[in-house]
Amino acid sequence: MSGERTARAVVPCRACLSGEDLDWLGGRSVSLALDLTTVVETVPGPAAPAAAGGWPGQVWGFLRGRIPGLGPNPPVLNVHSDAPAASGLSSSTALIVALFQAYTDAFAPSPGIPVATLAQWAYEFEFAHFNGGGMDHLAVIEGDALLLEGRPTGLPAVLERRAFPDDWAVVVVDSATRKDTSDHIRVVRAQLAGRDPALAAYLKEADQASADVWEAMGAGDLDGVGDAMDRAHNAMRDHQGMSTPVLEDLREAALRSAGLRLKLSGAGGGGALVGVCRAADQEPIATALRQALGELRPAARVLTTRAAAGAGARSANGEAR
Repeated sequence: MSGERTARAVVPCRACLSGEDLDWLGGRSVSLALDLTTVVETVPGPAAPAAAGGWPGQVWGFLRGRIPGLGPNPPVLNVHSDAPAASGLSSSTALIVALFQAYTDAFAPSPGIPVATLAQWAYEFEFAHFNGGGMDHLAVIEGDALLLEGRPTGLPAVLERRAFPDDWAVVVVDSATRKDTSDHIRVVRAQLAGRDPALAAYLKEADQASADVWEAMGAGDLDGVGDAMDRAHNAMRDHQGMSTPVLEDLREAALRSAGLRLKLSGAGGGGALVGVCRAADQEPIATALRQALGELRPAARVLTTRAAAGAGARSANGEAR
């Protein structure tokens, strides 16, 4: 593996503020990159045996077909993530993108692989495993807030992008119940093929909620964002059964104790809820939530986070470009 350079990839996670599944069903969705990051660093020295079935070995195998001169086994890695796993915050995609970025930064010929190509490769790699959409890949690479238009195959179109307001922040409630989306996409694709009216109702309401989230964000209307996210969650729950009694209890507790409206991020029955608040209120809200949830669900975690730049805005050593 000649030409190896030490590389450090830093990739944010993402919250879906509205429009789960619309990145491949069609319609609008809103993503927001968060500074709960996944970091992958290559370690110089002998290569590691390829991990059968593991993402490092599989991503390396994918790249061997596209970058000449890669050896049979990937380098040794240091990996760390702040994002809770299996939570609907795209921690898996963040790891996959970080692997692609670290490997190509360390081994691809200069000047490296364009960011758009990395996004396409990461999408193709994950689509082969899960048959899903490309919101997550664009969200963690582009960063900040994106309004996306879904496509049946391929990456969604970026309709608009904007910086999240500096005086806003995000509170994440990790429910400590893991998502299980192993069968979700197959079921929704069957609904689509069968023209299920529940799916049609979801698509209409979620698409409108996404438009309203985006408009309110641009206007600096925090209440409007919260209202539209609330409607997006209700559409997920009522038409597609994506919520659970545990998640609904957490939502009620958050509204009662801290006045914060929470929305499930990502499809599936479990994971994390997200709410947008003023940055000045974030810590008091988090404190109130921890006290309330300590009695209701002690295993739940409350995380404070802010909007983040994407992986495409960082160089090989992890610094902003």
